[in-house]
Amino acid sequence: MAQNYKIYHNGTPIFLATPEGAAALGFKPDKTTYIAPYLGKKKMLKQYLDLLDKNRAVRAVVIYHENVEALWADFQACFVVLEAAGGYVQNPRGELLVFYRRGSWDLPKGKIDDGETPAQAAIREVQEETGLVHIELGDFIAHTYHTYTLKGVRVLKKTWWFRMRTSDSHLVPQTEEDIEQIGWVEPKSWLASGPVVYPNIREIIEHIP
Repeated sequence: MAQNYKIYHNGTPIFLATPEGAAALGFKPDKTTYIAPYLGKKKMLKQYLDLLDKNRAVRAVVIYHENVEALWADFQACFVVLEAAGGYVQNPRGELLVFYRRGSWDLPKGKIDDGETPAQAAIREVQEETGLVHIELGDFIAHTYHTYTLKGVRVLKKTWWFRMRTSDSHLVPQTEEDIEQIGWVEPKSWLASGPVVYPNIREIIEHIP
């Protein structure tokens, strides 16, 4: 069964789907929601990216095609694609490790180095960014996708997320990575309190029962 893809561009979700998948999303076209068939021209995809760069009021973009994997391949071709990995880290009380940097709350993650598996990269990044030493790797959770621009180049980042547990309590934020605050929270009540969180990070937290 073909999957839908959800990519955050400037915080706005872009959905790539089959026609049936697009209909199941339940969006209706209006001034802030764009729904369109893909006709095989990458120029169209770039025009929507340009639109989202200029108009932050857009709520969602849905692009559909019978062959969603071909659509996904064309979408990726508009970017330099990087892969990263990170952890949903819990302590023995079930609290979640979060930290604050660059104006938003986040989970530990980072680029996968050459020769690393996603799981190896996730553990290394968690250790480097948080100071934790003893980490038990759990299940793979999901992928998230978001974009950014670096020196005029559009980048699409695919992040692998894993459950993790630790018995360590001592946290050392990696200040050279601009981490300002770090701590443990009860995930659901913390989200309900309204912190500034990247939308892809919020989805990972909401994904965990």
